Amino acid sequence: QVQLVESGGGLVQPGGSLRLSCAASGSIFSINAMGWHRQAPGKERELVARITSGGSTNYGDSVKDRFTISRDNAKNTVYLQMNGLKPEDTAVYYCNARGRLYSFEDFASWGQGTQVTVSS
Repeated sequence: QVQLVESGGGLVQPGGSLRLSCAASGSIFSINAMGWHRQAPGKERELVARITSGGSTNYGDSVKDRFTISRDNAKNTVYLQMNGLKPEDTAVYYCNARGRLYSFEDFASWGQGTQVTVSS
């Protein structure tokens, strides 16, 4: 009932930048929070960044001061600006959102993921 479509991943050299986008669509009444997690091969999925509808943010320790999350509530879209990328940032990045549908059911959805590779 809720679809999340990510874009913006790719290959970048160390020290470079990428901007990820994630648009939510469906029978969405409201979105409480949107965010990004990532999963590298052989590792557990970890929080990258999260933002609430009111604009409160929190970040994983490894990306603080390098990544910035923002959102456009009118477009149900979240962005992740990634600067100063390092090889250890290489992972599949997953968008997620939770909120309420017009049917008053709560939802929690994940995107399919977008690959980010940092390599020279």
